[in-house]
Amino acid sequence: HVQLVESGGGLVQPGGSLRLSCAASGYRYANYCMGWFRQAPGKEREGVAFIDAGGSTTYADSVKGRFTISRPYAKNTLYLQMDSLKPEDTAMYYCAARSGYYCPVASERYNYWGQGTQVTVS
Repeated sequence: HVQLVESGGGLVQPGGSLRLSCAASGYRYANYCMGWFRQAPGKEREGVAFIDAGGSTTYADSVKGRFTISRPYAKNTLYLQMDSLKPEDTAMYYCAARSGYYCPVASERYNYWGQGTQVTVS
């Protein structure tokens, strides 16, 4: 039974930082691509950052240079360090995983999702 549990969201002022965590269990973590998505009210869910099974990362243009995704070896936890936060980063953030080496951008390609954690920048 695959389970993803996010934590670390909250209210922060513009320019501030937050670190999101996603605790993963129930599957062979190392063989999965993982990513962070976000969805703001009235908008479609968008991919924010991805890390493949080999550790290569990709980012949405809107967060490049400000956000960092990581998955430390031997720790079944995915992180998203968010710095220089802007009001437009306000959204529900979701952790997602899919079996396979590479990470597609499309959310429908992901099999497993967490419940989400709210990030508000104001």
